[in-house]
Amino acid sequence: MNGASREALAAARERLDALTDNTSVDAAKLAEELASVTALLDREVSLRRVLTDPAQSGESKAELAARLLGGQVGGETVDLVSGLVRSRWSQSRDLVDSVEELANTADLTAAQRGGALDDVEDELFRFGRIIGSDQELRSALTSRTATAAAKSELLRSLLGGKAQPVTERIIVRLVTQPRGRSLEAGLDSLSKLAAERRDRMVAVVTSAVPLSDRQKQRLGAALAKLYGREMHLNLDVDPAVLGGISVRVGDEIINGTVAERLDEATRRIAG
Repeated sequence: MNGASREALAAARERLDALTDNTSVDAAKLAEELASVTALLDREVSLRRVLTDPAQSGESKAELAARLLGGQVGGETVDLVSGLVRSRWSQSRDLVDSVEELANTADLTAAQRGGALDDVEDELFRFGRIIGSDQELRSALTSRTATAAAKSELLRSLLGGKAQPVTERIIVRLVTQPRGRSLEAGLDSLSKLAAERRDRMVAVVTSAVPLSDRQKQRLGAALAKLYGREMHLNLDVDPAVLGGISVRVGDEIINGTVAERLDEATRRIAG
């Protein structure tokens, strides 16, 4: 992508990160819905041309997208797509590519939340190696005569129960909706997205009440200084913590909640 499309995708990535930083958002469901929008836009050429027409106002295009998708997908997906079509695009195809990338990123975010992102990255790499060494399998998965259902069934027989659910989902999407790419190019793109997510340090922050913007900025700066890398905050609210915050970065937990201090006091008294 270049020019306007690159800027539009960068803005969309930021909106997706902001949305999925909220742990109450179901990232896997968001991925599924964005994937369905990708399929729709890829299939309906005239629609994507309308939604990227520079002669139309961004707001009118966003309203059209909301009317078409409302009731079919969740509000978060509608908001993301509406934001995308408000932007300017160098080519209409770039819009479809961007929605697809957001779908895959949302699925990788779901894997990251579940502590499975490293496994997904490794599985993508190993699947690529298998494809490279098994011409018969590659031919079956890229055949133009085989149906999407047949390819899906083959992949599920290969990956089901042996790979992370996220790995299976994104590979099935790639194989059944290649959109003109080679299988190798698609796997390489997915691997790069997974690597980008892995390099993105995430702190899961649980507090009794929502943090203010100032509190989030101060906490993010403090954690970045502590770990030496930019930190993205996934925020969760749980009244059970009573007060303070709990921060988890990977396997490390920094607990400063009232509930934890009460538990510690109770243990000392009992001991």
